[in-house]
Amino acid sequence: MNMMLLPHLEAFVEVARRGTVRQAGEVLHIGQPALSERIAALERLVGVSLFERSPKGMVLTAAGRAFLPHVERAIDSVQTGIEYARDVELARASEVVIGAAPAISAYVLPELIARLRQTRPDLRALVRTGYSEEIVDLVAAGDIPIGLIRDLRDARVVARPLFEEELKLVVRPDHPFAYDGRIDVARLRESVLIMFDRTSSYFDMTHALFRGAGVVPGGTMEVDNIETAKRMTLRGLGIAFLPSTAIADSLADASLVTVNVIGVASIRRSVVAVQRLGHPLDVPDELLALLGEIPTYIPGATPIRRPGDARQPASVDPNPAPIDARPARPSKQAR
Repeated sequence: MNMMLLPHLEAFVEVARRGTVRQAGEVLHIGQPALSERIAALERLVGVSLFERSPKGMVLTAAGRAFLPHVERAIDSVQTGIEYARDVELARASEVVIGAAPAISAYVLPELIARLRQTRPDLRALVRTGYSEEIVDLVAAGDIPIGLIRDLRDARVVARPLFEEELKLVVRPDHPFAYDGRIDVARLRESVLIMFDRTSSYFDMTHALFRGAGVVPGGTMEVDNIETAKRMTLRGLGIAFLPSTAIADSLADASLVTVNVIGVASIRRSVVAVQRLGHPLDVPDELLALLGEIPTYIPGATPIRRPGDARQPASVDPNPAPIDARPARPSKQAR
């Protein structure tokens, strides 16, 4: 239906209901001449007379009576459509979709979203979980407004540093390594090492650590995610290098303990928030603020170390620059 006709149709229905142009004009808040012109224009369009005019008022013709129910349904349909459109826009404005790599989704988002609800109880948070590359694709395509991933380079997105976490060797309290507290890297030959997720950059970095030290673990067990690796370690099936955010609860209740490894450098990874370059989708200010504060409320998350400032707190830059102008390199990345 041509939306320009809507005032004419509303005028027709109101005159049919009230019986006079004067009363219909009062309801519609328009003058009688303008209302009469709308009726006349509609009759010209339809090609028949819709009313019989008399000094006492307006009476529907047979054609007008046949036309009336169709017009009423048309007006109801338009009004319903307008309400639906507004509801959709209101729902869109009251929700935010957050993309996240699995480890971040599991160990960071629950607390973050709980805090977001405290500041914005009207805001509904939806979570999309995927590998870092998948999250970047969703952000770049405009399917989601923001993604939380392991730091990687992609010219399609802008990255904001959030925090870093360290890969730590953890064992059960009754494991021989736990009694020593620190071991030489060569002693890793004495235990089964539980590895997680071959597609993860942590997997590659852990292997690089062993190659650099010239050490082959006594045996390895591979699982597909961090939580499984942690549970295997808790069952005493081996030892594991796990991210600090994933083991914070187990360290707090002493079900796992950390062991320092002498002879190797620490393994750290940065976590960033990415948004589409050029035309980013809106992200609530409350969420951006909470992202910048992650090191203050997520155990195991620490501010990102920057050159010349070993412990400057991470923050969300409101006007960030692209992290790299080069195309993304085809390499394995962390989940």
